[in-house]
Amino acid sequence: MRNDLELDAIIEDYLLGKLNPQETEAFENLRRNDAAVDHKVVSHKFFLESMEVFAAQSRLKEQLNNIHSEIDVENLASTLRPHPSKVVQLWRKHKSAIAVAASFLVLSLVSVYSIQHNTKQEERYSQMRSELSRVRNSTKDLIRTINSNTTADATTKNIKPGNYGGTGFAVSTNGYILTNLHVINGADSLYVQNNKGESYKVKAIYSDPQNDIAILKISDKNFNNLSSIPYTIKKSTSSIGETVYTLGYPKDDAVLGEGYVSSKNGFIGDTTQYQVSIPVNPGNSGGPLLDNNGNLVGIISGKPDQTEGAAFAIKSKYILEAMRAIPQDSLGSNRISSSKKSVLSGLKRTKQIEKLQDYVFMIKVYN
Repeated sequence: MRNDLELDAIIEDYLLGKLNPQETEAFENLRRNDAAVDHKVVSHKFFLESMEVFAAQSRLKEQLNNIHSEIDVENLASTLRPHPSKVVQLWRKHKSAIAVAASFLVLSLVSVYSIQHNTKQEERYSQMRSELSRVRNSTKDLIRTINSNTTADATTKNIKPGNYGGTGFAVSTNGYILTNLHVINGADSLYVQNNKGESYKVKAIYSDPQNDIAILKISDKNFNNLSSIPYTIKKSTSSIGETVYTLGYPKDDAVLGEGYVSSKNGFIGDTTQYQVSIPVNPGNSGGPLLDNNGNLVGIISGKPDQTEGAAFAIKSKYILEAMRAIPQDSLGSNRISSSKKSVLSGLKRTKQIEKLQDYVFMIKVYN
């Protein structure tokens, strides 16, 4: 226990820049050679940043409460009443992910009115706006991950860019594709786009809210069945330090990310996820996470707020559960399996990606 406490103290000094150059170099060598230490650094950095955001939110809340206590709420409510539809539309569009931010913004509108009549409140509003900007910027990555609200930078060949999207991968050759549920939630229509730029209409046929999994089915007559799935589902648990990689669509081109499993548990000890040391961005959500042998380890599901090089992935056992929940005869005979050997096993990474890229799709969401 004493050694753990000493290590935690060293990690905190390292993150706060309190170590001298020699100590910093020695610690970074230890971090590179010890995956457990590296995981502790990532986790502690996430903890410190979370505490900083919490403190900023607490300060902002206190400032808002002070301003609110001096406002004539009844008079202002009467003034703002002709425009409820805009507030309702904003709330429905962004839902619970920005419920707190929405309340902050409503109070900001109220303070704007008050500022026109009180010079003293102008200074307070300026301080509040600065704090609000800081909190909003610090939580931007997490909000984007939760909502997958990423707009594409360029048009596809057959359809206009979706409002936002993510990544998905084939679990059968006849058009079944697995992704995160949060990627498609609230969609009016869905499309997938392959690595050739060809787009196909899809529909959601299964969802698992508890594990954030959705299965889509291509419903486009122009779709031709894929060749045999080259990867398999890993049944055993991956070890800390195990090399993993992902292929996804944080932009219009597929992007490779490589790293390792840094923890057997995910966010706040979530046992349904791994924490992986791997660079991901909005749009990677729903992408496959594979080991060097081409076994599907999990599904990329998100990243800690403001923590670079760390992400979470839903474990592969929940892919198997989702697969069992849909009619097996609809999947056809050529489906993803946990009993066959992966075709990707033994290949160099470049060759693995060549075979994998035909089975990874960009998800386009319209609403």
